[in-house]
This record gives sequence, C-alpha cells and structure tokens, in this order.
Amino acid sequence: MISSLVTPPDTTPLDHKDQLVAYMESGCKPRVDWRIGTEHEKFAYDLETLRPLAYEGEKGIAAVLEGFHRFGWQPVTEDGKTIALTRDGGSITLEPGGQIELSGAPLGDLHETCREVHTHLGEAKEIGEELGIAMMGMGFLPKWTRQDMPWMPKARYDIMRRYMPTRGDLGLDMMLRTCTVQVNLDFASETCMMRKFRVGLALQPLATALFANSPFTGGQPNGYLSYRSQIWTDTDPDRCGILPFVFEDGFGFERYVDYMLDVPMYFVRRDGRYIDAAGQSFRDFLAGELPALPGEKPHMSDWEDHLTTVFPEVRLKHFLEMRGADGGPWARLCAFSALWVGLLYDRASMDAACDLIKDWTAQDHARLRAEVPRDGLATQIGNRALLGLAGDVLEIARAGLANRAILDAKGRDETQYLEPLLETVASGRTPAEEWLDAFTNRWDGRIEPLFTENAY
Repeated sequence: MISSLVTPPDTTPLDHKDQLVAYMESGCKPRVDWRIGTEHEKFAYDLETLRPLAYEGEKGIAAVLEGFHRFGWQPVTEDGKTIALTRDGGSITLEPGGQIELSGAPLGDLHETCREVHTHLGEAKEIGEELGIAMMGMGFLPKWTRQDMPWMPKARYDIMRRYMPTRGDLGLDMMLRTCTVQVNLDFASETCMMRKFRVGLALQPLATALFANSPFTGGQPNGYLSYRSQIWTDTDPDRCGILPFVFEDGFGFERYVDYMLDVPMYFVRRDGRYIDAAGQSFRDFLAGELPALPGEKPHMSDWEDHLTTVFPEVRLKHFLEMRGADGGPWARLCAFSALWVGLLYDRASMDAACDLIKDWTAQDHARLRAEVPRDGLATQIGNRALLGLAGDVLEIARAGLANRAILDAKGRDETQYLEPLLETVASGRTPAEEWLDAFTNRWDGRIEPLFTENAY
C-alpha cells in the first residue's frame, strides 16, 4: 500500500479520541472491494566487493533509484535527494540501511500482485546488471557489521537513530540490517477486523518459522533460524510484540486507539520538516500540550504517521499488515501473500483458522513468539511440533484459495503460490536450514557464495 510519505498530508484538525476511532473504522470495506498489497524489502550490494551500497556514488542507491525512471517511476524528494518513487498506486522506498522496498499497489488477486512483484524484480535486475550490483532477500544481512552500514538521507531516520538505543540494544540492527515481506489485507467490519487480527497474531510465529531465513551474523551461524525475528524482542518494548489485549473481550477499534495513544511518539511533520517528538505523548498532542509543538493540536496526517511507528507482529491502519516473515527468494514473496489470503479472505477458511487457535492461551502465544526464532518448525505447541500444525494451516489456506476460484491466463488458480511452503513442510527444512547445510558442506564455512546463489 502506498506510503503516506508520497501522498499529500491530511490537515483535518483533531481534538478528541472519537475522531481517531472513526478513522480506524473508515477502513471497513465490503468484501467485493477487498484488495491485496504485498510489500518486500531487499538488500542491495556491490557484486565486486559484496558490500552494501552507500546513497551516493556510481553504484549508489541514488543511481539505483534513477535507474527506475526509465520504467515510469516518478521521484519523491526530501531536501533535494530522491528517497522514494511512485507508479500506478505503488511505491519504492528506502529503509535506513539502504534496503530497497516495494510497497505494492492494492490489487484484486494474487495473480496481479505476483505479476507486480515479478515486474519489479525484473526491472531491478536490469538496473543491477548495468551498475554491477545485485539484490537479495534475507531476513538479516549475513556478513556486514552495524558499523559497515550506510545511513540513508531521511530525517525520520535521524530521529529514530537517536531514540532507538534508549529503548533496546538491537533497534539499530533492526533499522540497518533486516528485511521482511508483508501483506496488507482488508476487513469488512470491526468484528471481521478483530477475528483477522487474532488469527494473524496467533499464527504469525508459524509464518516466521515457515519463512525463517536469517541464520547468519558476521559471516557465521548465529544460533537462530530467524535472527530478524529475535531482533524485534530487543528493539523497543513500547511498540513491539504480540499485543495480548487483542485476544481479550471487548477488543476493537477503540482499544487499538488506546494502545496507540500510549505508544510514545517519534516525530511530527510540518512543512516538509521532521520535528523531534521522541518519547512524547499523542494524548498530550490531542490536548494541545505536546512539548515539541506547544499549543498546537494534531492533524489527521499526524495520526497516520504515528500509526506507522509501532511494529507489532500484526499492525492495524486502514487495513491489517501481516508482518512476521523474513525476506526471501522470489517465489516466497508471493507465497507469503498466498498464505494469508487463503486463511483470511475465504469465510470457511477463516472459520477453520479461528477454530484452530481458539483454545490457545496467553502463555502459548508468548512461548511461541519466544521460541520460534531459534527453533523454527521444531517449536512445540501443545503436544505437537509447529511442523505438523503447518500442514494443517496450509491445507486450510489451500482450500481458501481454491474456493476463491480466481484463474490466471493458463487456467491455474491461486493455490499454485503455496508451492514453496508445501515443499518446506514436506522436507521439514526451512530456508535457513538449507543455507546452514550449504554453509557447512558445499561452501566450506564461507559466506560469500550466499551472495551469488541467493541473488534475485
């Protein structure tokens, strides 16, 4: 879904909580208007040195962004530097360490969203071949240190860079050295949102395990299958985690607004400038008592910005973001969207998924979140491993996609996009475990071949 950075600010004045609740509620859409927005991040690196790209230079990120102009992408600038691109309802944006993200347009089915992914990666590959760079999907950059990473010229990141170390030890690693894939999905009503939120949070550790793809740090195994997921546990306790209140009676739009009002702010945007409001309260802002802007009350765009500054496993805006997966190979970008569309966009599958998790306790949710980054599909839930549960969940998703009965030009339905996940369950080995095996056996303990074998 297109970033608020590249849309005009909404200056509707805010002065009471009911307006914020109404904003969340306005995301409700009839089923016929539900869309799919796939987002994925990737690391760009110099093919000669394997180093990450600085912003400037012949092989820099700015040159990569300029390369996209030929395909009709339009630049978005900040202080005279291109920091994003837009085209046909989608955007290309920069993460703090130069990770390049495609935020896909809201599209009608998985065939469309996968064509979008394939088109974008094809364009990126053409640009890369000309510049002598490549891109790859991993959950965590496998070789370079935090000190090796460049910082992109975005004022928002300057504020976060100062604030993050006050809240956790790994926040800067999250910013600079992680990549993810996520899918944005719609809901019809508050009840529909609530059910999807609960299924999404409960099963996000399973998605983390299926997509685990970050087993290396500094060129060596780090003891985790999804180190990206582990990093979020020591980033910022105010804005990360599994949100236990989502499973409590009475959860809805207002309860989420209350949560957001209690999350400390990062910044306020005014006239193209970012004003540091790190640690300050949006509740105070509503009352006109924000220290960063004394006497001023927020605009709707301030609320929209604030909604982007939390990082739970599922995030609510005008839509729900499923956020639990490591970045990965080309086909797995479509597989992530397929998993959640199959579970949440078909009534029967949605009912089956709700039934699957109905007896899980707060302790079950917390334990899965804590153990999956290290143990992956071997993590236990009840008296079985996640690997067994994954088979059941994929069958529910497969049935949901089959029920949608949306065919491509060759007459194939959307179930085809689950194939990489079915292969993982059949083998019992995640992408991380495949790479660890290659590291030990085929690569003789060297990490460099990963940059060749895993390039898009």
